[in-house]
Amino acid sequence: MGMYGFGGMGFLDSFLFGGGFQILFFLIFALVIGLFIATAVRGIRQWHRNNNSPRLTVDAAVVAKRTEVSHHHHSGAGNAHYTTSSTWYYVTFQVESGDRLELPVSGREYGLLVEGDRGCLTFQGTRYLGFAQR
Repeated sequence: MGMYGFGGMGFLDSFLFGGGFQILFFLIFALVIGLFIATAVRGIRQWHRNNNSPRLTVDAAVVAKRTEVSHHHHSGAGNAHYTTSSTWYYVTFQVESGDRLELPVSGREYGLLVEGDRGCLTFQGTRYLGFAQR
């Protein structure tokens, strides 16, 4: 069977015009929707775990800080292009047992905390609630 084994049409033509495009479109659409739902479920599950975790206050030290920056490029009307960015802030605390815990914090908290600070860390699951320096 040669390249034109489908009633005189090539394989690609047969696929695209024989209903394959609709199948491919549906599969990609279903994949995108599935990824969106999985991400939402993961976020809700983490939120629920945090709410069911006890609020703990422990002695801790700030041992590291880091940021994560995400850049987004956009096209506007005409040929206008613009860029936005998002920054996430994280602080790693070490508790008396030696365990380390990295928690997301606000930009304000990130600016106030310095590596080497010691104090009482309050958190609930993976949710940072505060740090009282000594």
